[in-house]
Amino acid sequence: MAEDVLSRGGSFFMFASVLSAAVVGFNVYFVTVEADVSDGLPGLHMVGYLASDVREAGERVRTALRNSGVRLPAKRMIVNLAPADLRKQGSMFDLAIALALSAALGEIPLSSLSDILILGEMSLNGEICSVPGVLPMVQQAFAQGIRTCILPAQNALEGKLVSGMRIIGMPTLGDVLEYLRTGYIPDVVSAPGNENRNISGYNAEPDFSDIHGQSSVKRAALIAAAGCHNLLLTGPPGSGKTMTARRLPSIMPPMSFEESIQLSCIYSVSGLLEEHAPLITARPFRAPHHTVSGAALIGGGPIPKPGEVTLASYGVLFLDELTEYRRSVLELLRQPLEEHTVCISRTRGTFLYPADFLLVAAMNPCPCGYYPDRSRCTCSSGEISRYRDRISKPLLDRMDLCLEVEQIHFEDVAGTFDRGRSVPEEISSSELRALAYRAWQIQQERYMRLPYSHNGRIPSADLPQWCGLDAGCRHMMASAFGRMGLSARSCHRILRVARTIADLEGTEHIHEEHLAEALAFRIADPWHAGF
Repeated sequence: MAEDVLSRGGSFFMFASVLSAAVVGFNVYFVTVEADVSDGLPGLHMVGYLASDVREAGERVRTALRNSGVRLPAKRMIVNLAPADLRKQGSMFDLAIALALSAALGEIPLSSLSDILILGEMSLNGEICSVPGVLPMVQQAFAQGIRTCILPAQNALEGKLVSGMRIIGMPTLGDVLEYLRTGYIPDVVSAPGNENRNISGYNAEPDFSDIHGQSSVKRAALIAAAGCHNLLLTGPPGSGKTMTARRLPSIMPPMSFEESIQLSCIYSVSGLLEEHAPLITARPFRAPHHTVSGAALIGGGPIPKPGEVTLASYGVLFLDELTEYRRSVLELLRQPLEEHTVCISRTRGTFLYPADFLLVAAMNPCPCGYYPDRSRCTCSSGEISRYRDRISKPLLDRMDLCLEVEQIHFEDVAGTFDRGRSVPEEISSSELRALAYRAWQIQQERYMRLPYSHNGRIPSADLPQWCGLDAGCRHMMASAFGRMGLSARSCHRILRVARTIADLEGTEHIHEEHLAEALAFRIADPWHAGF
């Protein structure tokens, strides 16, 4: 922090600066808040390429200082937010501006603001309000050698997730001024350090034991969870497609602490973190409505915000009634499904967001939903073809598992209606999760020193090393390639699925039965099913 005090024949000049930060896209930038108080025409002027919400901070800060006991003299006060080429937006600079002015006015020692990150919005009465994006900003500050942060009390638990950082959560500006003058902390939020890391993150409900029958659906869900493979479920209404999708996160192995922190950073930037539970431990499940816009799904805005594909990172993105989504919106998924990131370019810069999610989609086989049951389906072949063509072949190529879900039979659920009748016990989420976790452990060991950790993320160049086929499997694959009209991309995805099936069986190499099952999950692809 730069500081300077000059005396000039009865007039005075004081300068102070404090450190704050801003999140632009998903990147953190440090902002130096400089305050200068000198003789001249009285007034508060703010400069530094400011958005309108930052310019309004001047009036908020002036009133909050007065209501906190700080008397503003009739002097010329200038506040600069540097660097000048970075557009400042948001309300997280209020507290830093107030403290810089206080230091320049001599209300607090200049040395008390050295090497401290300051974040917070202020109300007119001096209360400090929470701001979004605290976690990534504190992380970046720690990486730059800063070890103390003054935050809103509501954000203290979030800041405490960064191990080794001293977090001072304050409720009012008066409390902050008292602390900087005396070192006394009148009311700091007690936040546990990350020694209390709970990454088990499973909800008691929903559970796969609620789904009766549908063994093939549960098998497909297990394979999808075990290898991070995209899943498409096609079937009549009420066959359990949505129930399956909503239970898929419950059988995915727990997130690592690093994944929890990364996901918490995403939700922090989006302003979606809970105040009392800032560390996200459960895998997310995002299910946007089919009226979702492209910007809401992928991310966007003048300064792009994370979209649903980013909020679903390390979890499940569920698209129910897939054919009801606008085709132009669905086509935006093609690049994130391949790259697992989203790159959004604007005139102000390029923004890169993570998008490492498992896509689950559900659709009916026809407009009425009951094809091929001609006793119930009234759709013509032309209507079915047009309905199917709402989903493009390139997007379907990116689905690893395609399954036709059968209509539920009365025998599967009869036990739930009859008083005193025993209901067959179904496999639970905990049992399926144990199977998926064993396959994950195999993959973690196999890809230990590689930039990917799951079969669904194996680059095409590495497939010969990890998914090599013997002569029998190569012959089977060659036959299926011509008969099913597969593309190179779909062949690669079939190999990744076969690798996961082999891991579930605990075998080192892919055998013919593993490849046959992987191929069977492509038959329900609407472009190959022939309905």
